[in-house]
Amino acid sequence: MTPGAMYLGEFVGTAALLFFGNGVNMTTSLNKSYGKGSGWIVTCIGWGLSVAMAVYMVGWVSGAHINPAVTIGLAAAGMFPWELVPGYLIAQVAGAFVGACLAWLTYKDLMDEEPEAVTKLGVFSTGPAIDNKPMNVVTEFLGTFLLLTGLLAIGYGDGVTGGMAPFVVGMLIAVIGMATGGATGFAINPARDLGPRIAHSILPIKGKGGSNWGYALVPIIGPILGGIVGGVFYAGFIAIVH
Repeated sequence: MTPGAMYLGEFVGTAALLFFGNGVNMTTSLNKSYGKGSGWIVTCIGWGLSVAMAVYMVGWVSGAHINPAVTIGLAAAGMFPWELVPGYLIAQVAGAFVGACLAWLTYKDLMDEEPEAVTKLGVFSTGPAIDNKPMNVVTEFLGTFLLLTGLLAIGYGDGVTGGMAPFVVGMLIAVIGMATGGATGFAINPARDLGPRIAHSILPIKGKGGSNWGYALVPIIGPILGGIVGGVFYAGFIAIVH
């Protein structure tokens, strides 16, 4: 594939991820939604399936990183060329923004009827159960560390994006959400948080309140550090056991 095709794949895949994922959030959270109150398990499984479907869609084109932490982590581990990293990151954030906008368009009437500004932000981007940014970074670091080590264990670093691998990756996302998401909402993906947060700040959402930019660095710093350490750790582990 040409770099342009790979960038397009990352854009499409991340847009699909956020359309599905933010849509899951809107289904389970908005006051007028038929799915309101479905619970955290539905949210985690929904996000896991969102990742799986996005990987099936574009894995054959770009490897379906659909996450800057994955791209940077694989590059740090020597499994992805650094010269492609900037294009991947731009495509991922842009795709996340577009996907979030499409989810909002789907639920626009329900968003307008939602009385809580905090819910209107929460269906787009993540936030902490307890605002303690150093510990919030630690939580995001650990979740993304588990993501990278899990992806490499599944075989993702070798380009295994067909068959059952995307579904297993989705179940990895779901269990990370169940294990760590109660603290920070498990961004584990800078684009997943930043793109929708930008969308929230720009879109004409009635009574939306602020976009909590004071928290926005947490789901960027934590996942990137976790991705780097996870990728390097598992690459070293592979080298030792082989």
